[in-house]
Amino acid sequence: MAEKKSKLAEIKTKQTTASVEDFINANTDEQKRKDSFEILKIMQKASGEKPKMWGSSLIGFGNKRYKSPATGREVDWFLIGFSPRKANLSLYLTMDIKKYAGSLKKLGKHKTGVGCLYINKLEDVDINVLKELIDASLNKK
Repeated sequence: MAEKKSKLAEIKTKQTTASVEDFINANTDEQKRKDSFEILKIMQKASGEKPKMWGSSLIGFGNKRYKSPATGREVDWFLIGFSPRKANLSLYLTMDIKKYAGSLKKLGKHKTGVGCLYINKLEDVDINVLKELIDASLNKK
């Protein structure tokens, strides 16, 4: 059986040259701004990468080409990232977050998606556990 040929998919959300600081400072919610700058520092230190805007509302660190094992489709995306949404802070950890149930129990108030972690504000969670989850995402194989 022939191996599926990979194809690079064109996605709408791409890295831009917009200012990350300007984007965060434009947020009218003072708590979200403060938390965003703290997450920015945590993710930059963990990844060793400079933050870049992806589309108009995502802040990403690093670059990686992801390949779907089912379709062979490839997309360029960031290693980790976040977005200060109106409803919450959305952290994109690009991993199966549910595999980290033990850490999630210790984290504090949050919700999860497939590879996302949603928190209302940093004071709702244990920062050390959050840092562990970010590191786990970066170090997954």
